[in-house]
Amino acid sequence: MKYNIIIVDDHKMFLDGLLSILSNEIDYNILLTAKNGEQIIKYLDINKEEKVDLIITDISMPEMDGITLNTLVKEHNRNIKTLVVSMHSDPDRIDTLIENNVDGYVPKNAEKQELLKAIKSILKGEKYFSKEIKDIYLENKLSNKRKEEIKLTKREIDVITLIALEHTTQEIADKLFLSKHTVESYRKNLMTKLNVRNIAGLTKYALKMNYIEH
Repeated sequence: MKYNIIIVDDHKMFLDGLLSILSNEIDYNILLTAKNGEQIIKYLDINKEEKVDLIITDISMPEMDGITLNTLVKEHNRNIKTLVVSMHSDPDRIDTLIENNVDGYVPKNAEKQELLKAIKSILKGEKYFSKEIKDIYLENKLSNKRKEEIKLTKREIDVITLIALEHTTQEIADKLFLSKHTVESYRKNLMTKLNVRNIAGLTKYALKMNYIEH
């Protein structure tokens, strides 16, 4: 039985490389290659009866990126498997793809054998994520969990915001009608609570939590 595969990537050199690798595999038939996700959605709409087993896609592409393509493919036909092969490995993209039921994700610098293993695993009905991608995903989840567990009071948020805006201890005390000693206590407690060592760490946290504009 041959599996029908579609490849989507706007980098011709990488596309040619994938074609070269897969052309030597007797179980795979390259049904179509394209430069962006929009071409694939049009193809699927026109060829509704065509059996598509796997779509291998990049993330950054013109017209329609791989994240949107994955979402639309899963809405169109959940039986079509999707594998992302991309140089992007930022947590938000990985998180979005996993939430939208992507079947696999490997970096573009993966070895040929890992790519073939990913394809084989996915076509067997399994999920496949390279170690690098799994580590980024899990670290992001743990980081988000830690952030959720840290609850700042309204007064602590007021203090950390003013610290991040470079107000002096006296200015913060005046604005919040507190003593300098109380503001200093808040600052020390915040550094302990957030596990940061200095004002820069508090400022970074305030930016991350959107207490102040970037």
